[in-house]
Amino acid sequence: MTEARTGKRFPLQLPIKIHKEDTAIDTSGITGNLSAAGVYIRADAALEVGSPVEFEITLPPEVTGGKDNVVIQCRGRVVRTDEPNASAESGDNRGVACVIDSYEFIRNS
Repeated sequence: MTEARTGKRFPLQLPIKIHKEDTAIDTSGITGNLSAAGVYIRADAALEVGSPVEFEITLPPEVTGGKDNVVIQCRGRVVRTDEPNASAESGDNRGVACVIDSYEFIRNS
């Protein structure tokens, strides 16, 4: 298998909210790792390879060095899905790898 990753990945477990276009219900999850080009997500979300996805990642002050949480709103697409393994650590969460096509920082007013 050819390695498709670009850029350094950081093993950060951060809260993430996934917005699916075909439903009004958001899904919560946790990042497994994060880079400037992509993210690996553990969530109970059935996403298909190739499908567009929008998600928000919350960076806590410990990560940013600031005083408040920073929210990054991302648009991308699913490039890989892993079946859930019923380990105590991951529960029934699926692994989903997404490429990030665009992002913006959301400021709290």
